[in-house]
Amino acid sequence: MRFRHPDGSTVHLAYCTNVHPAETLDGVLAQLRDHCEPVRRRLGRDRLGIGLWLAKDAARALVTDPAALRDLRCELERRGLEVVTLNGFPYEGFGSDEVKYRVYKPDWADPERLEHTAALARVLAGLLPDDVTEGSISTLPLAWRTAYDDGRAETARTALRTLAERLDALEDLTGRSVRVALEPEPGCVVETTRDAIAPLTAVGHDRIGICVDTCHLATSFEDPDTALDDLAQAGVPVIKSQLSAALHAEQPHRPEVREALAAFAEPRFLHQTRTATAAGLHGTDDLDEALTGDALPDTGPWRSHFHVPLHAAPAAPLTSTLPVLTSVLTRLVGGPHPLTRHLEVETYTWQALPPELRPRGRAQLADGIAAELTLARDLLTDLGLKELP
Repeated sequence: MRFRHPDGSTVHLAYCTNVHPAETLDGVLAQLRDHCEPVRRRLGRDRLGIGLWLAKDAARALVTDPAALRDLRCELERRGLEVVTLNGFPYEGFGSDEVKYRVYKPDWADPERLEHTAALARVLAGLLPDDVTEGSISTLPLAWRTAYDDGRAETARTALRTLAERLDALEDLTGRSVRVALEPEPGCVVETTRDAIAPLTAVGHDRIGICVDTCHLATSFEDPDTALDDLAQAGVPVIKSQLSAALHAEQPHRPEVREALAAFAEPRFLHQTRTATAAGLHGTDDLDEALTGDALPDTGPWRSHFHVPLHAAPAAPLTSTLPVLTSVLTRLVGGPHPLTRHLEVETYTWQALPPELRPRGRAQLADGIAAELTLARDLLTDLGLKELP
């Protein structure tokens, strides 16, 4: 979906396909048929943006076979779909029964992360629509925090500098500009936007910036205005934003709130949980840890890294951090010029919701994704953007 900003520029809205498991190119093509095109039809639009997730095997198939890349581009066009952004965070196995800590491997100290991301950039340059010259890729925020020393930090910085050089060369070759964005996430080396400033300024290249995920920002209790002001002051570009909402519990000391939260503790994804106190931010790596004993102070609200559907907040006594998303979006695109032109709805946890909230079959999932995009569209038009055909 495309929108005209009052300054005349185009802002792109997509939904991320990491909600649909696929490890191979055939799986990606099936996604387009079974999920993406039905969502577009529900929205009544001729064109729908998708934030494509390509696992390592699918990416390698595309980057080594020009015919396969051309075929994918043709299939996108045939189904009324377009790609201006990729989700390069998960490497493989994101549809596995248990993802948890595996999603952080390989990290940016591993040469394979550089090679995979460079391959994604070449693929994206070949998928961009004819009238679009700028693409974006979100990626792992360096590494999970453990086993990350000064040596690995320098290796990661060197890899990002090398990537920037390759992206420069890619634009010289193709005329397409691809930028890569670190996506801060709780528990990682770069947990917050402020954590991103030092490593990104050390890399020192405007092709490498930040992806503001509004669920992650909310989970870490970051103030949106402060976060975006800090990035602007440091000269760190917001390359992309993922529109997502975290799980919020206002009174976690109450037994009924604990019981409601327990329904969201599940074995597939990691749900880092945080609370802000006068002494600072406290957290656990997963929601079930927070619910065990006194692992986390419960005198103030808890937020958990669980991407809940944007249009359907959990039932009381829980809610979502949608107001944080709205605040961030207002800053990103509500001013005289957009701070980023790539927006991506990223609720990948539909099948991890409590059983009674999960979609039953493809049709209900498509309905839910379309409802999320409708909400995002309405937020954008309320900010003065005009939806384009």
